[in-house]
Amino acid sequence: MLYNYGSINLDHVYRVPHLVRPGETLASHEHRVGLGGKGANQSLALAKAGGQVAHWGSLNAQDGWARQQLADAGVDVNGIAEVAAPSGHAIIQVDDGAENAILLFPGANHHHAADDLSRLMEGTQAGDWLLLQNECSALADAIRLGHEKGLNIAFNPAPMSDAVLDLPLDRCDLLFVNRGEAAWLAGVAEDTDADALLTALSERLPSTQLVLTLGGEGAWHQHGGQRQFQAASRVEAVDTTAAGDTFIGYYLAAMQEQKTVADCLALASTAAALGVQRQGAAASIPTRDEVDTALASGQHAIR
Repeated sequence: MLYNYGSINLDHVYRVPHLVRPGETLASHEHRVGLGGKGANQSLALAKAGGQVAHWGSLNAQDGWARQQLADAGVDVNGIAEVAAPSGHAIIQVDDGAENAILLFPGANHHHAADDLSRLMEGTQAGDWLLLQNECSALADAIRLGHEKGLNIAFNPAPMSDAVLDLPLDRCDLLFVNRGEAAWLAGVAEDTDADALLTALSERLPSTQLVLTLGGEGAWHQHGGQRQFQAASRVEAVDTTAAGDTFIGYYLAAMQEQKTVADCLALASTAAALGVQRQGAAASIPTRDEVDTALASGQHAIR
């Protein structure tokens, strides 16, 4: 089983001609409200990929529709608490080039403390997976408690911050990072090439599996001195908001099926390629049938 201690946000998405500059007032030509948050997106992607996932998180009671949307997708929502605090939300700008900028308010996502996590983990078993992102409270406690329970820990340190550098990352079994996150962790420039990024990260976390996603430049897996590359698909991106979350969810679902690293990368990359051709965060995540069909047909040719 995989348990995802992750954020649940209400996403306010605005389509704009360009990302707002300091001091600028800019009219949006579209606005949507939907389910989001890196945690919720990753749980949805896992469930849509056919994986088994239980979500741990918090929502304001008036936002039960978000909990129901996760449940309808096949996510176990028994670990989602209803609290008095406002739900987390995000203000998302998406420009005409499909780039995005996101402003987060954590709200209920910062409700949990160590005691809450300890209670949630009582139902886990050694060998289960715990998935984390950097949008919830008590992450150091989550890693420590999960490690003590014998859980395998997967971590996506997004949004990246200096606080991540103080976490016990050596207790993580699998790390998902994009270029910026990898550079921050490794202490190198963001324009460092993939080979140097992978080398720097292996020196810092020699025992941790690493998946490095590079958008149109593909993705890498690294572990134990071995590397595997997956080229990106040629697609016209419309909205990249949940691309990384879609990739992670599908990758972990493929791991549950005990697929090879190469197959995990291929499935995740294809799912992300389908997702970026659609608007929205949760709404953009494709179904497993769609991904399998695209893979079988060669619909998304690699670069």
